[in-house]
Amino acid sequence: MKLIVGLGNPGKQYEHTRHNIGFECIDELAKKWDAPLNQMKFNGMFTTIHRPEGKVMLLKPLTYMNLSGECVRPIMDYYDIEIEDVIVIYDDLDLEIGKLRLRQKGSAGGHNGIKSLIQHLGTQEFNRIRVGISRPPVGMKVADYVLSKFTKEEDPTIDDAIKKCVAAVETSLSKKFLDVMSEFNGQ
Repeated sequence: MKLIVGLGNPGKQYEHTRHNIGFECIDELAKKWDAPLNQMKFNGMFTTIHRPEGKVMLLKPLTYMNLSGECVRPIMDYYDIEIEDVIVIYDDLDLEIGKLRLRQKGSAGGHNGIKSLIQHLGTQEFNRIRVGISRPPVGMKVADYVLSKFTKEEDPTIDDAIKKCVAAVETSLSKKFLDVMSEFNGQ
């Protein structure tokens, strides 16, 4: 089974914020596949879909960003999911808004959700789709920026990024992640 994890923070006040782009990608996949996230376990909301390529689980950890690993590790253990079958979707300050960067491993790069995953998974080697949110304007604190909502001007770019992310996930179900990286990096 493949596990697609979108990182974010639960709660109405965090909807459509920069830090919740992972949640938005999961929501779009669930909508496209007509598979509402209606199951709860290990402090996560998820659904399992039977697709032609095999079973896929979509997961939104409800632990808040900084504790994401506390949800993902138990889910992986319970459902016997291998690390190479995991893809994590999250925001990246160092990428231009709307750009994608796919990687198979790497450090947390200051991202607390990824720090938690690395700590709980015991490895930096897991597939990721990073979605660019750009850096905050001069004088704005990073924490305030990532918890701010996208502007109306940014919305079309973010909507396009979510569609590209969904396409990358769908492609990854039938291709090696390395090939998916070649196809989608920089889009």
